[in-house]
Amino acid sequence: MSDQNSYELLGLTEASSFEDIQAARDRLVQERSEDPQKKAAIEAAYDAILMERLRLRQEGKIKVPDRIRFAENPTDPPAAPKLTPKVSPPSWLTGLVDTPSRNDILWPLGIFTALALLSLYAASLALALAIAAAIYFLNRKEYKFWRSVLLTIIGVVGGMVMGVVLVQLVIGQAVPLGWLTPDAVAASITCLLLGGMSSFMR
Repeated sequence: MSDQNSYELLGLTEASSFEDIQAARDRLVQERSEDPQKKAAIEAAYDAILMERLRLRQEGKIKVPDRIRFAENPTDPPAAPKLTPKVSPPSWLTGLVDTPSRNDILWPLGIFTALALLSLYAASLALALAIAAAIYFLNRKEYKFWRSVLLTIIGVVGGMVMGVVLVQLVIGQAVPLGWLTPDAVAASITCLLLGGMSSFMR
């Protein structure tokens, strides 16, 4: 089938735009949907026109709009966005720090806050109960008793050091204020620290 016959079959001229060619093809295929031979002839004419236009464009006989790109003239692909690498915490830290549920925070928070208040009146008793509670809450997460004991000892030492430093900074060398003794403040801070450790460590 010649190019001229293809244009005539679709009812077009060589000056027709690509949109006109597509519209004519779609219209004729729909009109002749019952006749497979005519439908095939329309498709063949459409393909012949497209191939001829492609050949003419490649030969430079048809001007190509700037917005059209061909596979033989690839444009540079858009630069991929730079992804910042996800920094994951060290494995020893992920094995030590927990992502607690709401209950894992609220129960220890309530118990250790009560023990911190009790420590203002009976520091030794509150500290002993806080140590037992910390071992219990830490042990129930992974059932590693000695690890729980070690973390509790670290918490007690850290809490006592923080308490003593805080007492020295705030109270200094002043006379203790009645029931607010340095021991009571240190025990109270230790109870709160153990409560935080019981919630967020495993």
